[in-house]
Amino acid sequence: MKKYSVLIIIVLICCSSCSNKEYAKITGFTQGTTYSITYADKLGRDFYGDIEQIYQQVDRSMSLYRDSSIINLFNSANECFEIDSLLAEVVSLSLQYSEQTNGAFDITIGPLVREWGFHMKKGGVLSENRVAELLAFTGSDKIYLKGNTLCKSNPSVSIDVNAIAPGFTADLIAVFFESKGVFDYLVEIGGEIRANGLSPRGKEWLVGIDKPVDNALSGENLQATIAISGKSLVTSGNYRKFFVKDGVRYSHTINPSTGFPVNHSLLSATVIDSTAARADVLATAFMVMGIDSTKLWLAQNPGVEAYLVFSTHDGGFGVWMSEGLKKMIIEKE
Repeated sequence: MKKYSVLIIIVLICCSSCSNKEYAKITGFTQGTTYSITYADKLGRDFYGDIEQIYQQVDRSMSLYRDSSIINLFNSANECFEIDSLLAEVVSLSLQYSEQTNGAFDITIGPLVREWGFHMKKGGVLSENRVAELLAFTGSDKIYLKGNTLCKSNPSVSIDVNAIAPGFTADLIAVFFESKGVFDYLVEIGGEIRANGLSPRGKEWLVGIDKPVDNALSGENLQATIAISGKSLVTSGNYRKFFVKDGVRYSHTINPSTGFPVNHSLLSATVIDSTAARADVLATAFMVMGIDSTKLWLAQNPGVEAYLVFSTHDGGFGVWMSEGLKKMIIEKE
């Protein structure tokens, strides 16, 4: 699975440990991206096989790249289809989050995103008529869930959970760790992060946010460094994914309500929340909403922290951050 937004996070782990705990690290490839997991287990257990099993379960359920996945079987169905418990949970969360974000997050937007992407590669723009056709099959009101049975209002309706699945998977791994008595860990899947306890430094985990600079290597130009524990952090951005046609800049972030690319100054949104799934969703939703609507949403939903990078009229970058996030910023240690 692969998100359509560009994730711009690098995890900073200092392995010259200040802690007397022994840390293990697992890395690999899943859901169309890389993953890195660091954890301390007093029993010295190797959880690689367990982690791989979690990834395989999620892949069989939600991967759009497997013809036999549950999500693809639903997308091919005419009306209702019995899905597995993992996908049912993700769909249920997605419908809740769609309502919470006034539709800015929508798992039925996949056909629009794919068709825009195809045309963008060729430097083309979708016609209003074609967008209207696709919008007829877009919207959370086009699907409903009853138990593990997922139904759609039209056979052409399909779902794509790429903007929540990595965060949801990070949460699954966190639950697994804690069921085994492991409480010092950092799980990172393609930039989606869930952290708990202490890092090898004996302190909170450090996460760096890259500046939105074209052609820069990850970690080369950090916008900020944040210390987190007991939290999840996700960044979405679209400053590298756009094209210009007849003087108009078209972003790869599609607004589910209009069917067209967003047109605002927000370049990246970093979200810190209790779960990686919700942080994943909100980072995507904020990129749809833009900076003013995001600020309003945050004011109405205390407990969620955000770090927003936006373009200024002079071609530079501006930064806005919530009050709670300001306390997490680390200057230098």
